[in-house]
Amino acid sequence: MTRLRHEPTGLALYDRTASDAAATVIERYSTSFALACRLLGPRPRPHVRNVYALVRVADEIVDGPAAAAGLSPDAAAAILDDLERATLDALERGFSANLVVHAFTRTARECGIGEALVRPFFAAMRTDLVTRQHDAASHDEYVYGSAEVVGLMCLRVFLNAGMPRPVEPAADVADGARRLGSAFQDVNFLRDLDHDASSLGRDYLGLASGIATRAAILDRIDGDLSAAAAVIPMLPSDCRRAVTAAHDLFAELSARLRADGGATARVRVPDRVKVRVAARAWLGRPPLEARA
Repeated sequence: MTRLRHEPTGLALYDRTASDAAATVIERYSTSFALACRLLGPRPRPHVRNVYALVRVADEIVDGPAAAAGLSPDAAAAILDDLERATLDALERGFSANLVVHAFTRTARECGIGEALVRPFFAAMRTDLVTRQHDAASHDEYVYGSAEVVGLMCLRVFLNAGMPRPVEPAADVADGARRLGSAFQDVNFLRDLDHDASSLGRDYLGLASGIATRAAILDRIDGDLSAAAAVIPMLPSDCRRAVTAAHDLFAELSARLRADGGATARVRVPDRVKVRVAARAWLGRPPLEARA
């Protein structure tokens, strides 16, 4: 058998290839997030993409593609377990044969993202395979693992990417990051209410069981958005525009959800409004107030 010959490549090329793979995942799955990412400075931008690519892949294991490929919930759980194990192993070793995991690992080791944030995320993803009806406590636990820890991961990127050694975020800024993640997740729950119920059989918010009301959820979202807006000026300058744009897109969605009153069509922000939000953030304007 003829052995293929190639020039030595080195770790730097592998790192770049992994980051390119992560960027492709984000471009394919989320136009709004890709838009906000473009407003990040070159220091944090690839690292935020690396975080969200792993999040997206894990989410796809539990939210449709795995089932469409014929996998049972038990088989999907086994694949999710494998991905978590590969991620934790790579955090220790500094290398993975999975390009998305390798990209995340490179970011995590540089920015101080450790097992304490990784495990709750995978625990939340695992919940999607076994829990259909959430109460207030399970909702809060799920949102912490699926969204708030992602906000904390991104905050560590904002503070630590390119720095000599990672530092811990201030408590008030960390709280703002958590609450922004929570607002994002609850907005998406409201937007996807019918799909989650009809296609996935899930009720994250307790609306069907009467545990919560739509108005109370929107009030909570707007409170979280306001708390997050207060700490955005404390972020490094090369991150503020992107976080402001993301915040304002979800503030716009919250306002549209409130005005919509629960119609079945998925609420969206038109492209022209997205461009206006991005332009406003680029000009350095402060985050929008949530509109009740």
